[in-house]
Amino acid sequence: MNYAIGIDIGGTKIALGLVSSDGQVLSKTSLSTDLSLHPSDMVDKIAEAANRLLSDEGLQQADLKGIGIGAPGPLNTKLGQISEPPNLPNWWNFPIIHSFKRHFQLPIVLENDATAAALAEKWTGAAKAVDHFIYITISTGIGAGIYSHGSVLTGATGNAGDIGHIVIDSSRGTCSCGQRGCFEYIASGTAIAREASSLLGRSVTSKEVFELALSGQDPAMESLVHRVFGYIGAGCVTLINTFDPELLIFGGGVSQVGEPLFEAIRNYIKLHALNPSGRNTPVVPAALQQNAGLIGAAALIHTNY
Repeated sequence: MNYAIGIDIGGTKIALGLVSSDGQVLSKTSLSTDLSLHPSDMVDKIAEAANRLLSDEGLQQADLKGIGIGAPGPLNTKLGQISEPPNLPNWWNFPIIHSFKRHFQLPIVLENDATAAALAEKWTGAAKAVDHFIYITISTGIGAGIYSHGSVLTGATGNAGDIGHIVIDSSRGTCSCGQRGCFEYIASGTAIAREASSLLGRSVTSKEVFELALSGQDPAMESLVHRVFGYIGAGCVTLINTFDPELLIFGGGVSQVGEPLFEAIRNYIKLHALNPSGRNTPVVPAALQQNAGLIGAAALIHTNY
């Protein structure tokens, strides 16, 4: 059996794990993303943690098939660079693969984190039986991994699936990208918390918002959540009409709301998807949850994606 290290880089946390060729996570750990450090110094810390994982399992670098890295976009997979992710401002234009090569003389592959998570769900998760699906993550931001005709759709530079910047409602304010009413700006966990905090006059998390809304304690929160569910439904219909998937898989923190979210999306899709078959597109939770990112990063090495 051979092994890969999967690394999932996020704005607040970096998860990494040692993953076998059959998709099992043998061991894993995580680090806080320290934005006060130069990214090359952060890479040093990640490499140290990866070597500890190997040592704890009685393995060496020679036992590795390679290292896969999932990172938020925009990025440039051709150049092995992280380009301009909003949540990693000091990582802009950072040559991440070159930096890791200081520590590992192994194949190293970089892809968008949502693309990697989609690959994980295909490999060992909820999409094993289908060849056309979209993995959608809704948390701090919104992104997607698109799997079609038996492979992930990456685009020219690895940025296919950046659905957070589809314009859904141009009346709803200006996104960080400069457009008005982007999907991410109005329906992400960050957006929900921002809007609710303004309505309530105090700081709340998106988790608290859903608790208030779904318990019936606060009509204003119920109205907000209903509106957000509609935005997510509209985003899904756009994806269904564009890519004709067999399945939609949801991950990310907002997906933890569970069935109330999925039922609302299914109902919206039934009403508005153009193709009659698309109106019955299944909507399911991600099977791998918090491990999807690191398993998907390892899958960049283990699978012929």
